[in-house]
Amino acid sequence: MRTPRFVAVITLALASLTLPVMATASAAPTDRISIAATPTDQLRPDGAGVQIVNGERTTVKEYPFVIAGMRVGGGGPQGQSCTASVVGKRKILTAAHCMVDATGAKSYIYGDDDLNTPGDETFRTAVASFKTHPGYTGSGGWRTGNDVAVVTTVDDLPVPENQWAKVAGSADGALTQPGKSGTSVGYGKTSSGGGSGELRKTTLPVNDPSTCQVFDIRVNGDLMVCTGYNDGRTANCSGDSGGPFIVDGVIVGVSSWGSSKCDRYSIMARLTNAMGDWARTEIGGNPPGDGKFAVALAPAAGKAEPGKHVSTSVTTTAGDQGPEKLDLSASALPAGTTATFQPSSTVNSGEVAKLTLETSASTPAGTYKVTVTAKGASGTKTAEYTLTVVDGGTTNGPKLSVSPNSGTVPPGGYANATITVTGGTGSVRLSGAGLPNPPTFSPQTVKPGGSSRMTVMGPYQRGTYKVTITATDTAGKTGTTEYTLTVR
Repeated sequence: MRTPRFVAVITLALASLTLPVMATASAAPTDRISIAATPTDQLRPDGAGVQIVNGERTTVKEYPFVIAGMRVGGGGPQGQSCTASVVGKRKILTAAHCMVDATGAKSYIYGDDDLNTPGDETFRTAVASFKTHPGYTGSGGWRTGNDVAVVTTVDDLPVPENQWAKVAGSADGALTQPGKSGTSVGYGKTSSGGGSGELRKTTLPVNDPSTCQVFDIRVNGDLMVCTGYNDGRTANCSGDSGGPFIVDGVIVGVSSWGSSKCDRYSIMARLTNAMGDWARTEIGGNPPGDGKFAVALAPAAGKAEPGKHVSTSVTTTAGDQGPEKLDLSASALPAGTTATFQPSSTVNSGEVAKLTLETSASTPAGTYKVTVTAKGASGTKTAEYTLTVVDGGTTNGPKLSVSPNSGTVPPGGYANATITVTGGTGSVRLSGAGLPNPPTFSPQTVKPGGSSRMTVMGPYQRGTYKVTITATDTAGKTGTTEYTLTVR
């Protein structure tokens, strides 16, 4: 009897991708058993296979409810860890293991098609609270099912109500019958050892769960949906966890687990049952409006130094009369402050605009109430933004922040983080110490308020290293911060 070849246990995070079927592709050997792993961001490339899980790039414009799940210490770009879906004003649907099994403070970034280029996002918010399905048994509970959670955010999400994701329930069982196919969307890796952070999509068939018993745990068809192929021609991978699996425009499952090499079936937490009913109850409804359009700001407050800027998202929602043209404006601005709407100050209700408030060097410090007005054929609506202008505080030299502030790599591996500089005089030069090979910065010199991408290489000796990052301005004043690198 042949001995089964086991795949190394690794926690992974899905990135839905599509690979054209190769002429040499064939079904996985029947004697190979894969050890199941969660699709979070902790997949390691050790022992990775040669198959590439490739996919098709997509955009937030195409899937306006998709949002990136971040955590302190996350392994993806900017700390990306999971993928999720906006399902309410402050509600997000994701996998339970993204909230319970993955450590580190959680937040969400919206509006970015590629997390490898910081600053493209429309919006970022923290987690206020979350609820996992009552049947989820805690860390490792994804093995038995019920891997779904509803997250409540601190701020209103900049997604119009008519673009919130629709969630399946027990009346939608036909959507997960074998023979159906759906789309999986996520920010995950393109292979078990490949890059991540780009939003991608792939088409996956729904399979009879009895044909998917190729893992060391059972695929429970009552609580799980088995999707994809046994030869891994296209699959979810590290970073896609919690992302949506969509059939006929409805989310019927969230990415839950699969093979640690991303080379076999992708298993989704099933929502076409009581789990979906539970999620719908937790998401809740919205109070009725007045039949007209609505306007909101997310976030509704922000800070800026004199001569700097701050941005917010202006979210509009169509009323019962349908979409209408809206003219946006901002009033009650502090002295020397300008307001710019992007891509335009004219939108259709249901669309989102970015509002940037830019102060001047002479804008007095203080707190101001800025009124944002949307005027349409059915009437006028307003929302209030609290702008706090703070003292520049450059006399003490530059200040640094690093995100994420820690990383884990194999010996000789690389990790990235974003360094943001505030304060200081003139140009600020970055340097680092604490490793055999000093960090590299791109760019190495930034202006106050700017950012740089830091790359660190792990030593070949395992252990924990403290990297000291120093910023020196043209006046010779310095500021420092620390980054923790773990090599294991």
